[in-house]
Amino acid sequence: MSGKTAASTGQAFRPDINGLRAWAVVAVVLYHFGVPGITGGFVGVDVFFVISGFLMAGIIVRGLERRSFSLWQFYLARARRIIPALAVLVAVVLLVGWFILMPREYQTLGGHARESLLFTSNQRYLSEAGYFDSASHEKWLLHTWSLSVEWQFYLVLPLVLLLAWKLRPARTSQVAVHLLILLGSLLACLVLTRSDPVKAFYILPTRAWELLAGGLVFFCVNRIDLGVRGRRLLEGVGLALIILAIVLFDMSSVWPGWRAAVPVLGGCLVILAQRESSLFTGSPVAQWLGERSYSIYLWHWPLVVGLVYLERAGDPLWIAGGLLVTVLLGHMSFCWVERPSQRYLSRCSTRRALTSLIILLLIVIVAAQVVRRNGVPSRLPEAIASIEAERQNRNPRQDECLSADSSCIYGGEKVEAILLGDSYADAVVTAFQAAVPAPDMGIYFKGESACLIVFGARSQRGVEDACSRLREQLKASLATTWPDKPVVIVNRTSFYAFGGVAGDTDQPPGRPLVDFSTHYATPEPAFLAEFRQEYLATACAIAATRPLYLVRPIPEMHEPVPNAMGRALLLGKEKIIAVSRADYEQRNQFIWQLQDEASKQCGVRILDPLPYLCDEKFCYGSKSGRPLYADGTHLSEHGNRLLVPMFEKVFQANASEAVLPAEPAVHQ
Repeated sequence: MSGKTAASTGQAFRPDINGLRAWAVVAVVLYHFGVPGITGGFVGVDVFFVISGFLMAGIIVRGLERRSFSLWQFYLARARRIIPALAVLVAVVLLVGWFILMPREYQTLGGHARESLLFTSNQRYLSEAGYFDSASHEKWLLHTWSLSVEWQFYLVLPLVLLLAWKLRPARTSQVAVHLLILLGSLLACLVLTRSDPVKAFYILPTRAWELLAGGLVFFCVNRIDLGVRGRRLLEGVGLALIILAIVLFDMSSVWPGWRAAVPVLGGCLVILAQRESSLFTGSPVAQWLGERSYSIYLWHWPLVVGLVYLERAGDPLWIAGGLLVTVLLGHMSFCWVERPSQRYLSRCSTRRALTSLIILLLIVIVAAQVVRRNGVPSRLPEAIASIEAERQNRNPRQDECLSADSSCIYGGEKVEAILLGDSYADAVVTAFQAAVPAPDMGIYFKGESACLIVFGARSQRGVEDACSRLREQLKASLATTWPDKPVVIVNRTSFYAFGGVAGDTDQPPGRPLVDFSTHYATPEPAFLAEFRQEYLATACAIAATRPLYLVRPIPEMHEPVPNAMGRALLLGKEKIIAVSRADYEQRNQFIWQLQDEASKQCGVRILDPLPYLCDEKFCYGSKSGRPLYADGTHLSEHGNRLLVPMFEKVFQANASEAVLPAEPAVHQ
C-alpha cells in the first residue's frame, strides 16, 4: 500500500510496479467517490497487497542470502516509510474534527485515530460494522484498516522467514513457507467468507494469502523466460483480470472469498511480466500517480467522508472537486512529508530516527486519546452542547433494569401495571411511571435489549440466551405476577420482522432478527405467516388472563437526531428530522394489521403514539428545536413525556374499548 522506492527496498526500481500502484490507487479512489462504472474499485487494495508481498519477500530473502538482513532495520525502514505521512494525516483530521464534529463523532474519531497509529484499526472496525455498510461513510479513517493488515504482515513475515532460514538456509525453504501459509490462509479465507465475510475481510489470517501470492511471484521472476510476446500477453491478461474485477464486482459481492483471486492473480501476472516500458504502466501519468499512490490513498477517504458529511456525495461537481483535491493533497503530502521525512530519517542514526518516530507517534496518539475520552464537548457553543446532551438523556436506570435477570418497579411500591419489551420499552417506562394516578403507585418493568415479546420466537443475534430466559420466565409466571393488573407491551416490532430502516447501523433492511420453526434470511411469506401465528398466540395467551395493551410502533428516524441537528448547527444550518406518515405506514403496515387482528380475536387494546409525535404528514424527531430522540430510534427522557397522556389511558375507567380514542394531532 505504501509503495516502496528503490532506495527504500534495496531492489532495482521497477517502473511497471510503480505504474501498477497507479492502477490500484485510481481504482480505489474512483470507487470510493462513487464514479459510475467503477463498482468493484475496492479490489485495488488487493492489488496493493500483492505488490507489498512481492517487495517484502525480495527485501527479506535477498538480505538473508547476503547475510545482511537486520530485523530491526527492516522494521525501521517500514516505519520511516509509513508513519510520517500517516501521522500527519491523522493529526489534520483530528484538527478538522475539532471544528466540525459533534462530541460523540469526535470521540469515535479519537478512538479510530489511536487505533490507526497503533496499526490495530482493522480489529476496531471489525467490532463495529462491515466495510460496505452505510455507517462506514461516517468513519474518517476507515481506510487505515489495510495499513494495519500490512503492518501486521510486516511484523510476522520476517520472523517466520528467519526461523525457516535457521532451520534450512536455502531459498527452497522460503518458497515452502510462502506456499504452505498461503494455502492455509486461502482455505481460511474461503471458509470464513461463507460464515462471516466481515471478519474475513478485516483480519490478517484471511488476507495473508494475497500478500504471500506476491511473495511467490518474487521467486518466479527472472526464472521464467517468456520472451517479448509472452510478457506482453502476460501483462495483458493480468490487466484484463484487474479491469474485469473493477467493473464486474460490487459491494454486494461476498468478499474476499474466491473472487479476490481475480485481482490478485491479475496483479501477480503484471509483476511477473516485467514490462518496464509498457504503455499501460510506464506512461508519465502512471509513474507520477504511482509515486504518490500512498499519499493519495491516505487523503482520499477523509474527503469522501467529508462529501457525505456535507451531504454532497451525489453531486458530480463536488465529486470532481473531491478528486482534484485528493490528487493535490496527495502531491503535497508526497513533496512536503513523504520525501523530506525519508531523507531526514535516512540520514539519522538508528537511535535518532527511532526516537523521532516514537515522539511523533506519541504526540498524535496522546491527542487522539484525549479526544477519545469524551469528545471535548466544551469546545462547542452552548446551543449545540445542549442538543448533544439529549443523547445522554436516557432512562437513568437502564443499566440496572434492562436485563432479563432484573425486575424493577418504577414509582411507588403499589404496582398498578406491568410493562414488557425491549429497549423501546425501556425508553418510555418513565413516561408510563409519570402517568400513574397516585404517587404510591408504580410500574413493574421486565425487559431485555433486542428482545421481541413473542413466546415462539428465537433470536438470530447474540442475545439469544438472555432473551430466551426472559420469554421463558414470562411464559411460565406472568399469569401469576400481579394478577389482573394490565400488561403493556412496547417493542420495535417491525425491526424484528423486516430489519432496520435506511441508514440503520443495527441491522440491514430486509433481514429479520428472529426465527421460528426454521431460519429465514428474508421476510418471505412463510416467515410472515409464522410471525403472525406466534404473535397472535402470545397476545391472546396474555389477554386471556388480564387486560393487554399493545403500543403501535414508535416512529423510527433515519439518522441519530441529536447528532444530525447538532451537525447542521455547526455548519450554520437548521435541520428538521422527520419521517413521512406515508413511509411510516408502509414500514409498519404488517404490524398494525397484526395488532388489529389481536384486538378483534382476543380483546387486546391498542395504544397509539402517533397523535403525540406526528401531524397529518410527518412524524418528527424534534420539537421547538430540541431533540425528542436520544438517537435515531429511542425516545429521550424529554421526548417520552409526550406519551404520558397516552399511558394515562391505561388507568382510565373506559379503557376497555378495542381501540382507544386518540388525542388531537400535535403540529410541530
